[in-house]
Amino acid sequence: MGTGQELWKRAKKVIPGGNMLLSKRAELFLPEQWPAYFKKAKGCKVWDLDGKEFTDMLFSVGPSTLGYGQPEVDEAVLRTVAAGNMCSFNCPEEVYLAEKLVQLHPWADMAHFARSGGEANAIAIRIARAASGKDKVAICGYHGWHDWYLSANLGDEANLAGHLMPGLEPRGVPKNLRGTTLPFNYNRFDELEALVNAHDIGVIKMEVQRTFPPEDNFLHRVRQLATDRNIVLVFDECTSGFRQTFGGLHKLHGVEPDLAMFGKALGNGYAITATLGRRKIMEAAMSTFISSTFWTERIGPTAALKTLEVMERTRSWEKITQTGKDITARWKQLADKHGLTITTSGLPALTGFAFPGANAMAYKTLITQEMLARGYIAGNMVFVSTEHTPQVLDGYFGALDPVFGLIKECEEGRDVMGLLKGPVCQSGFKRLN
Repeated sequence: MGTGQELWKRAKKVIPGGNMLLSKRAELFLPEQWPAYFKKAKGCKVWDLDGKEFTDMLFSVGPSTLGYGQPEVDEAVLRTVAAGNMCSFNCPEEVYLAEKLVQLHPWADMAHFARSGGEANAIAIRIARAASGKDKVAICGYHGWHDWYLSANLGDEANLAGHLMPGLEPRGVPKNLRGTTLPFNYNRFDELEALVNAHDIGVIKMEVQRTFPPEDNFLHRVRQLATDRNIVLVFDECTSGFRQTFGGLHKLHGVEPDLAMFGKALGNGYAITATLGRRKIMEAAMSTFISSTFWTERIGPTAALKTLEVMERTRSWEKITQTGKDITARWKQLADKHGLTITTSGLPALTGFAFPGANAMAYKTLITQEMLARGYIAGNMVFVSTEHTPQVLDGYFGALDPVFGLIKECEEGRDVMGLLKGPVCQSGFKRLN
């Protein structure tokens, strides 16, 4: 057992669940074998606590589209650390960042910053409810862990089955929040319309796109419904932002929200999230209480400003989108080579594949196990960065080829469980429709 695996065992004794992010729990990847912790990360390389080097295709659930330790971003942050990160005054960078984000999204007038996606979601809901004067929210997608969101599962734990782990219990969420958050499925305008007709909905909150693109003018119809019924439309772009356009994915579809949140890629690994909005909506923030000491630290806005500068100069969103399309095409080619059936889904720069059937999770575990042995942190999806060069992809697919061969053998009768060196990985967040 490696040093990281030993530390993970220790962690679960002193940290609930073992860590702070469900998506990084070892059991979701390779139970009893996952290195779990890192000593160093640079470019697209990661070194574990035992000094073993890996090429990372999972990429930390997506924050670092410019690669780990991007020199210009790190240098800007180090200058900030040397100058001082916190004091009794405000940091000027938050003003510069707000101006830049509003410039990139002409429909917006103001910005509010935080340091995590869950915070940004909670801020947006508080502002939207304050602006609308109504409690009920229609949602579509994954929006964090706060009470307002998990309350959708009060009384019916299947409500968020398409968005979170099926049966997730909203323990600790006040029961009187039941009926305030009402889910609908992506591309099902009829479901949203039914919610709006049956309830006094004040806010529609949704991801612009996660797994599949909009159909039948879906986003435009949502926008029109919100406008006609005087409902605040909120786009959660914490995951999708800056991956396919220089800004929000909604720009690609030509639909403007009333509020939008950005996170993950905005700071290239440093903690910063933003909630943008129209002035008449954002000013409602002044009628309620939204405040935090560490939202005033300087590192996050500094990192975001430099990240945006590098993105704009290199047109990073175009590079990672094309790389993601290449990866998806090569998965399909590899499956065809071995006579396998796969499905692919996701944004180009956040792409995944799956083997349909009862052995899907066992195959995912096998891929993770065999690729780790070949020096790759990889499963059945890739968060693309600019560091995933053609040379990196060639090495990755060269390693993946024989693993697909093993899966073909299993499809023809070999016992996949006999190939696994530990338990099958657990399922985490379900990919959304």
